[in-house]
Formats: sequence, C-alpha cells, structure tokens
Amino acid sequence: MLPILKKNSVGIMSFSAGVICFLVYLKALTCGFVNWEDQDYVINNVLIRSLDLDFFIDAFTTTPVYGFWLPLTWVTFALDYYFWGLNPFGYHLTNIMIHSVNTGIVVLLASRLWKQSDLLKFERSTSETNYYMAVLLFVALLWGIHPARVESVVWVSERKDVLNGLFTISSVLFYLRYVQKKDALFRKSIVCREFVFSLLLFSMSLMSKSISVILPLVLLVIDWYPLGRLRKDNFKAVFVEKIPYFAFSIGIVIVTVFSRLNQDGFNSLGEFPLMVRLVASGNSIIEYLVILLLPFDILPYYHLAYAIPKIYVFKAIAFAVLFCIGIYLGKKKWWVTAIMLGFLIPLLPILHLTANGAQIIIAPRYTYLPSLIPGILITGMVFSIFVNTLSSVYRNILVLLSGALLVLYMVITGQLIGDWKDSGTMWSKVIAHQPFAGAYFYRGLFYVDSGQYSAAIDDYSKCLENTDQSELPDSIYAFRGEAFARDAKHLEAINDFNAAISIYPHQLYYYHRSLSLNAIGMVKEAAEDMEKAGNASGQMRRFVHGSRQVNSFDNVKN
Repeated sequence: MLPILKKNSVGIMSFSAGVICFLVYLKALTCGFVNWEDQDYVINNVLIRSLDLDFFIDAFTTTPVYGFWLPLTWVTFALDYYFWGLNPFGYHLTNIMIHSVNTGIVVLLASRLWKQSDLLKFERSTSETNYYMAVLLFVALLWGIHPARVESVVWVSERKDVLNGLFTISSVLFYLRYVQKKDALFRKSIVCREFVFSLLLFSMSLMSKSISVILPLVLLVIDWYPLGRLRKDNFKAVFVEKIPYFAFSIGIVIVTVFSRLNQDGFNSLGEFPLMVRLVASGNSIIEYLVILLLPFDILPYYHLAYAIPKIYVFKAIAFAVLFCIGIYLGKKKWWVTAIMLGFLIPLLPILHLTANGAQIIIAPRYTYLPSLIPGILITGMVFSIFVNTLSSVYRNILVLLSGALLVLYMVITGQLIGDWKDSGTMWSKVIAHQPFAGAYFYRGLFYVDSGQYSAAIDDYSKCLENTDQSELPDSIYAFRGEAFARDAKHLEAINDFNAAISIYPHQLYYYHRSLSLNAIGMVKEAAEDMEKAGNASGQMRRFVHGSRQVNSFDNVKN
C-alpha cells in the first residue's frame, strides 16, 4: 500500500519539480531565434501581429504555416508578440514556463497512476513517505530535464510541442481522476465532470499540435495495464468511453490531410516505397531509444539523405526482433507489452509509415510524449522492487545514484541549450557531426545577417559542392550572388545571378543583378534588368521557408 501522505506533500513535490526544471532551462533566455522555421512561425508571421476578432477567426479557420491547424499555438504566439514584439526573450520564457508546469504535472500524474494501480508499494511510515516523495520528484525531473527535451523547450517554433504536452498530460491526469471516482461510486455528475475535463483538454491538445491523436489508444493501454480495467467482461464499456476521443482524433486527421493536400500534398508509395518507409521507421525507433538511454551529443537537426544507408536495414531488423521478444514476454508479463506500446503508439504519427515522405530521420522532440508513460511505469516498478528488497543503507545509495543521474542530465542539458544560442551556433554543431548541403545553406544565411560575407560565400559554395547538380535549386546561386554583392564582388555576383536566372528567371534575381550591374557601370543593362524585376525588391530571405527549404537538398553526395 502507498503511505498516508502528509497534506499537500505531493503538491509540494509538484511545485519543486517545476521550479527546478525552470532553473535548469534559464540559460535558454539568452538564446535568440534560429533561421529554421522561427521566421515562419514568428518573425514573418503576420497572423500573430494582432489580437482582434479577425485574428481569432483566422487562427481557428486557416492553416497559415505548412498546412497545420494550430489555433491555440497561434494564440500563445500572438500573446507573446503583444507583450514582447520580436524579442526572443519572451518567447523562450513562455516555452520554459509551459514545460516547467508540465514537469510539475508529471508528479501529479505519476502519484495518481501509482496509487490507482498499486504499482509502487511502500509500508505506512514517515521514512517511506519521504522516500516516496523523492521518487515522485525523481520521475518528474527524469522526464523534464532529460537532454532530449531541449529541442522542444529551447526551439521557439516548438511551442506547439510543449503546449500540446500541457493539455495531453493534463487530459490523462483527469482521465485517471475519472476512473478513480467512477470506481469509488462517486455521484454521476462528479464522474462526468472529470470525463468532460479530460475530453476538453484532449481537444485543446489537438488544437496545439495534432500529434496527440493517438491518445485514445494510449488510454486503452493504461486501462489494460496498470489499471487492469480492460477485461473481457468490461472491454465494451471501457472501449465505448473512448469513442468521443476517437471522434476528435478522426476529425483532426481529416483536417490535417485536407490541409496537406491543399499545400505540398503527400509522397506516393512510388516516390517513397513501403519497404523504405518500414526500414526508416525501424531505424528511427532504435535511434529514439538510444537518445533516451544515452543522451550524449544530441544534434539540433538530423538529416536524412534520400538514399537509405544499409545500416538502417540492420537497425530495422534489430527493432523487429525486440518487438517480437516484447510480444512474447508480454504474454505473461503484461508490463512489458504496456511499456512497449506506451512508447511506440505516441511515435506512430511521426514515423515514416505515416509521415509525409522523406523527412527528418529523427528529431529528439518527438520523444516528448512517448517517453512519459513508460518512464513512469519503469520508475515505479524499479523503485518498488528496490525499496522492498534493500536495506536503508542501500536505499540511500540508490537515492544518491539517482541524484547523480539528474545532475548529469542537468549538465548535458545545459550544454545542449547552448547549441541553440543562434543560427550560426546551431548549424555549426550540425556541420561538425553531420555535414550536408542544407546546413551550409542556413549557416550562410546567418553569416550574411551578421555581416560575415566571405564566410557566407564559403558556405554557399560548399552547399553547391554537396548538392546533386541534376536537381540544383536556383536559390543557392541567387543567395551566393547576394553575398558576393554585399562583399562588393559584383562580377562574381553577376555570374551567380546569371546561373540562377538560367535555371529559373525569378523577378527578384533580375532586381539583384540590376544592382550589381549598376555598381560596375553597366547602366543600360541594369535598367533592363530593373524593368524585368517589376515590383520585386528586398532580400533573398523572403523566399526561404524554414526547414522545408532544407528538403531541397535531399540528394546529397556521399
């Protein structure tokens, strides 16, 4: 049985976990925006520039960025813009605060899940109560300050991740409250209230990021183990409870599919074959496990070349073997299957089986939800075993080792936060470990902004060297031409704009070539180009669209 807890003791642990998490991420307040989607979600996003009625109508009825319906995410960004303008400090502060609240809620979630399932068993004593409080704090911080959380918290564009987490975790918490009060035969109105709150929070999670569409399946897993509700005589009733959740999920899937079809569409099986998707998915799952278990040298961006490396096949086979072993062991040890499904189901929306084509092979932010329930279950079982088999001396050693692990995570997390200081730092980290054309391109953009034109020219040149010439994006020449022009190397700039125009005669290219032609005294030719440019003017940057531009560099030389 769980100990009789002192009044508000769990609440104190929840508050403590949130505060510690907040302090760990304070360093992120010194970070700026990065030129990977931040310009689309915030910097150039005119939608968030007001908080009037038109804004709310547009936020809830349109998909302004990449075809995603994120109305509540837009609301939070609009609030940030209202108070902070384009000062990244405020946006980072909001991300940190939301994630810190999430970490505090994990304490409440773990306590309730352990209590209702009798998963973590202690004797009724003051010392055991203190130990239980320490375990609650540990499991929340293990999740909250894990290095894999850095991308979700420190990257401004991933506001949708932490916001979705806030509502998803809260939805699960209220679902557990609903189950507990239903089993305790509370009044029907009270039971229904908890259910409605859970359902409402779930809908809000979908309005923040659609990745939580899998929540109904996760709730069924929790019902099966550790709650033990999914029995033959109770299966129908438990499943019927999930119908409203499934209805919301199906609705958001339909909205997302139609939005994507109206924008970039989906890759066909001919473009991205089923076997390739299976291999890429198996590899990704193994990589996510590695990131969670050995969170060292996590990169801000992982590139997937269109040609799948052979090593991915072996990793996919390794996953298939582990999956079969898990299913076999799960016949007698339900917790094995529950932990496995609790990890895999939240990954389904982002695996290549369902994701759109050759996207990023892995992204640490995708472990935000998948690591939650398995972490709570594993921690509860491990500490339950040790607390009932070890003496007080060894228990204290276990506490010290757990504390040391958290300190290690704090140090690694602090280092990883530094990788997001600015675009130059971010892409330099990627290039040092996994150089590819898109990384050089984006670091080149940063160098132009910071006035380091020679460095920008070098990066654009490396981008050209590492890009498949048969599918060469015209924009690379145009951006390098702009860097040459800013560095007063107008002949080189003209040559690059000539190359860009030969691939695609964009009006902006004529505008920039006109400026360089005029600078070297070719006034007549400059006037002709200016006429062809029409109303086009300004920086090349306006035609860059976040990480989607990176996908233009999928064909990278090995």
